[in-house]
Amino acid sequence: MNNENKSNIHDFDFNLICEYFSLTERQGPGSREMTLKALNIIGAPGPNATIADLGCGTGSSALIIAETTKAQVIAVDIFDTFLQKVQQRAQTKGLNIHTLHASMDKLPFAPRSLDTIWCEGAIYNIGIESGLKIWSPLLKDEGHIAFTDATWLTEERPEEIENFWQEAYPQMGTIESNLKIIEEAGYRTIEWFVLPQECWTENFYEPQRAAQEVFLSRHRGNPTAEMLVENQRHEAEMYARYGQHYGYVFYIARKR
Repeated sequence: MNNENKSNIHDFDFNLICEYFSLTERQGPGSREMTLKALNIIGAPGPNATIADLGCGTGSSALIIAETTKAQVIAVDIFDTFLQKVQQRAQTKGLNIHTLHASMDKLPFAPRSLDTIWCEGAIYNIGIESGLKIWSPLLKDEGHIAFTDATWLTEERPEEIENFWQEAYPQMGTIESNLKIIEEAGYRTIEWFVLPQECWTENFYEPQRAAQEVFLSRHRGNPTAEMLVENQRHEAEMYARYGQHYGYVFYIARKR
């Protein structure tokens, strides 16, 4: 189907998007192994460290960080439905996670109060350049930033996928361009790595199939809900066909 008939995820009502993605464990590509890999690169935080997980969704990253570190974890999102899910999941696991309703571009943290800012799959909402500049004053000296973002992996790619992401995420850059943004924002890149394919397929797209059936049963006959599901199915098809040209990259950097 031609991409011209598809809508961008941002074209849908936020409440509908929130309901849809609250049915899945993850709201973006990733895995426990990749979160732990990034944590290991940063090093184990002490009991007095504070880590803010921005755009936390239903808490897939925050839960892992809380399980495996002694740090104070603050899960931040603008959707209360997601934050309630985080609390429910944390209580089930016996974890102490603080939740905070806030926009990632208007955070209430005091200057130099955070040891690490974590952001898996959400920085695109305000853009890498904007996010890194806004968050820098909140980090302690030598504090860390760890985030994932959709990134072009090849210099040349088919027109169909180029047009698809130009519509969905026009700021999407290459690894080289993103590393430059990180350095110019006042950070020193420690390491970066590309998330494996299963982070998209097995952990993100496949679990959506069951969620889509539940979501559509709740909104039977609702053309907007049906279009949202169609949009997500189309995105999965695009990855199946063109996934070699782009992927999520984990960037870990230290504030200079």
